[in-house]
Amino acid sequence: MFHGPSAFVTGSPSTSTAADAATTEARSGDARSLISGLLLAAAVACIALLLVVLPASRRDPYVRATLALEGSAGSGDQLFRMNCASCHGAEARGLVGPNLHGVSRRRSDSALIHQVVSGETPPMPSFEPNPQAMADLLAYLHSLE
Repeated sequence: MFHGPSAFVTGSPSTSTAADAATTEARSGDARSLISGLLLAAAVACIALLLVVLPASRRDPYVRATLALEGSAGSGDQLFRMNCASCHGAEARGLVGPNLHGVSRRRSDSALIHQVVSGETPPMPSFEPNPQAMADLLAYLHSLE
């Protein structure tokens, strides 16, 4: 004899609804806990990055020497035209390399120095200008606002 699906229901509709609500609330609580945990982990990672990476760049003798110097935008412009304009354009508006106008607002001086000397972003080659030449190039990049 077939009793149909209702034969297997053991609780009243109100009990089932209350149980469903409790399960839904528990799941949303778990989701909130997961999101909170992920946000906390991201915040800790960012703080660790700031505490480790930034001081490391300031400890670099080349970076410290460069940042201690006063750069000349005119001399930096000459260096740029000789070494950088073929990829970034004569007016630094970008060709193969990106537009550099406003780059000093988007990146720190330490990050700009690192980019120039490391050439981490292909196809950019690495350069090794002396600290005064790098200070001049930084002054030129700051003038591209």
